Amino acid sequence: MNVDVSLLKQICEIAGAPGFEKRVRDLIVEIVTPIVDEVILDNMGNIIAVKKSKKNPDSKKIMVAAHMDEIGFIVTHIDDNGFVRFHTLGGFDPKTLTAQRVIIHGSKDLVGVMGSKPIHVMSPEEKTKLPKTTDFFIDLGMSKEEVKKFVSIGDPITRDRELIEMGDCVNCKSIDNRVAVYILIETLKTLEDPAYDLYATFTVQEEVGLRGANVAAHRINPDFGIALDTTIAFDVPGAQAHEKVTELGKGTAIKIMDAMTICDYRMVDFMKKTAEKHQIKWQPEILTAGGTDTAGVQRMGKQGAIAGAISIPTRHLHQVIEMAHKEDIANSVLLLNACLESIDQYDWKH
Repeated sequence: MNVDVSLLKQICEIAGAPGFEKRVRDLIVEIVTPIVDEVILDNMGNIIAVKKSKKNPDSKKIMVAAHMDEIGFIVTHIDDNGFVRFHTLGGFDPKTLTAQRVIIHGSKDLVGVMGSKPIHVMSPEEKTKLPKTTDFFIDLGMSKEEVKKFVSIGDPITRDRELIEMGDCVNCKSIDNRVAVYILIETLKTLEDPAYDLYATFTVQEEVGLRGANVAAHRINPDFGIALDTTIAFDVPGAQAHEKVTELGKGTAIKIMDAMTICDYRMVDFMKKTAEKHQIKWQPEILTAGGTDTAGVQRMGKQGAIAGAISIPTRHLHQVIEMAHKEDIANSVLLLNACLESIDQYDWKH
């Protein structure tokens, strides 16, 4: 299958910092409303798009979660010269902030640049020191009076970067986790009849602690859970074979564990057998640091869920140059579709 790059581009480029997902939420609601049976918005801002099973209606529930927030920032201070200070929303390596453009979403969107002390005036000690996020400020090219016309303390900030195609890959900010949003939307478009009632959930605030998934899973109380998220592809110069986690172009990844979840062995087995039956290219994923919505989906329902995850190998995570392979994206859609159609055919009691 082909990847709809124009749709993926639209989803990746739209703003949606943790707690400020309205723009991306509105886009998703517009797209999915005509193709599902019901759309629910909870108090936290999660989208729960319900697609009922025709062959097993009202029997069991499957929750599939894809978080729609992206790492970003929030305005904390405007100084006398109009420079903006910020706090991070999500995990950043400070050195990746150097020389980046950002967008402050105030009463109108303003493009700014991440500024820091020029190398020309650094002391020898400063030149060798690792940067901290507090070393940076945002320069809007305006006076304090002009800035304050449009910017307030608490306004969200996102990174400014367009999606481009590079060889067989796509590259953009927020591939984490808008590529999973895309995969879930494509699955809703193509899935004819889920084996059980499907609760396709686009969650909020994953990047600051899986907050939306926890609430949504508690509400849905699923029997089965599948999270969709990116994972590390450390297939780059200098990486040892055991460090790679996954590799681009080697297929969608079936999660075995991450730092917050040990996936249910039955779900892992079911996904592997489903991939092999349908000749879908896949690779195993063990991620020893970091977590995903899998944890919330697995644990926050009233009796827990048989849960696992489909992961999309991604290079350069939590940067503005995140890269995923189009074939891996397509295989993720195929595997999710196949799992949702046949989950009732597996012996879950073994």
